[in-house]
Amino acid sequence: MGGVSDLPIAVSVAEITDPDDPRIADYRALTDIELRTRWEPPNGLFIAEGELVLRRALRAGYRPRSFLVDEKRLDQLGDLATGGAPVYAARPAVLERATGFHVHRGVLASFHRRPLPAVPEVLRDARRVVVLEDVNNHTNLGAIFRGAAALGVDAVLLSPTCADPLYRRSVRVSMGEVFAVPYAKFDRWPAGLAEVRAAGFALLALTPAPDAVPLQRLTPGQRQRAALLLGAEGAGLTPAAQAVSDTRVVIPMRRGVDSLNVAAAAAVALWELARDDPPQPVE
Repeated sequence: MGGVSDLPIAVSVAEITDPDDPRIADYRALTDIELRTRWEPPNGLFIAEGELVLRRALRAGYRPRSFLVDEKRLDQLGDLATGGAPVYAARPAVLERATGFHVHRGVLASFHRRPLPAVPEVLRDARRVVVLEDVNNHTNLGAIFRGAAALGVDAVLLSPTCADPLYRRSVRVSMGEVFAVPYAKFDRWPAGLAEVRAAGFALLALTPAPDAVPLQRLTPGQRQRAALLLGAEGAGLTPAAQAVSDTRVVIPMRRGVDSLNVAAAAAVALWELARDDPPQPVE
């Protein structure tokens, strides 16, 4: 098998020639959302794709179960293959038949999940959080996590019906930033928001409603410990979630545009909430 003997890491590599090989069951039908949703969380795993994302997962302390690599790109694995996790390599056609898509980033890994913390745990040391209701589009979810990481959010809280942040598309779109921002799921919704308020946060419900308060008019007190609530694309926040919020806020629009994509709206709102924060050093 070309390339395996040149692998610059001190691990053995198993060649996969059959897409139905049970050793790579973790990677089967990665584009089938329903199947992956039934398989990944119950089996305590998630899939990461691409060298950068894999490095961020490892840096965050996630433990690999295995690696699956295009045989021509084994050099991309480098020092990533640590901890004794098996390494499997295959030709592109085998990878595509097993995963359901062309693995153009060259390297995949299956990681062990970790138990989710409780809501009070992630709120304990947080100053600014994002709360998501019914955000079940994985692309939007990943983009929100990336914006949250970039704009100083300390935690993300999810309603019970939100999508899985560790689904492959969410992880990829976030560029691995889902590993950098702590998150938790509510057991009760919207009743669980009482825990956020009890922790000292102002609940700010983002809505395009014309009678909402423009974000730039929030007081320093409202900004100090803000919990920004966002709803699903199109539907927005439910009336029930808005009813338990402290303040309904809006991003002022121009030219008759009524709203933004939820990930874009989150980024704009988070920038506004963080605009007076002291600059952070670049790592």
